Amino acid sequence: MIKINALRKSFGRQQVLRGVDLEINAGELIAVIGMSGGGKSVLLKHLIGLLKPDSGEILVDGRDIVNMSQDELDVIRNKVGVLFQGGALFDSMTVYENTAFPLAEKTKLSKEQIESKVADALEDVGLNGMGHKYPAEISGGMRKRVGLARALISEPSIVLFDEPTTGLDPITLNSIHRLIKTTQQKYGFTGIIISHEIPEIFDIADRVAVIHQGVIVQCGTADEVRNSTNPVVQQFISGGQTGPIMTIG
Repeated sequence: MIKINALRKSFGRQQVLRGVDLEINAGELIAVIGMSGGGKSVLLKHLIGLLKPDSGEILVDGRDIVNMSQDELDVIRNKVGVLFQGGALFDSMTVYENTAFPLAEKTKLSKEQIESKVADALEDVGLNGMGHKYPAEISGGMRKRVGLARALISEPSIVLFDEPTTGLDPITLNSIHRLIKTTQQKYGFTGIIISHEIPEIFDIADRVAVIHQGVIVQCGTADEVRNSTNPVVQQFISGGQTGPIMTIG
């Protein structure tokens, strides 16, 4: 379980997180949605220790990562996979080499063991036989699949998705969403998706948290969020984010 308590973060005079409270159950897939600039990506960076909050707690299996030493934090990070927005692939490496990178860098597995794990991971994301290709030779959707394979190769207990479908056409977007859901069901990881894809994200998330002006204003199932009486939530999910959004507190 991940438990976030009263998390606050400012950059100069700009308050980005203003007291985020959120519980994420082990083995669930939760989506965090909200306007650009609402704090989604800043929250994600806190979950892997790339940013340190001004105050608050982030408990992972009961341990607060905020005040951990670098060595302790590295142990936690080894349990976390990340699929970055652009895939973050190494252009000079093949699909196989990109996928194998975490195992080659952080484990003592043999070449044969790595080859077997990479083959399985690429098959899981529908890229069987594509290991020899370079990122420039494959589509944007395929690059996302490689990024997912690399995120899963170490069998993490937590996977973070930073707007994984940005820039994709609707058909490819839905295929990546389905892939995230099927791999989550197979591997059983706890998944946190930062997304702005509405209503598509409702089809795969177990729960949806809406962040607005640095606080979680609603968290529940897709139906609970759709039927929310909170005017900020309704304005956002109905597409009203293009106009002036009602402020809070």
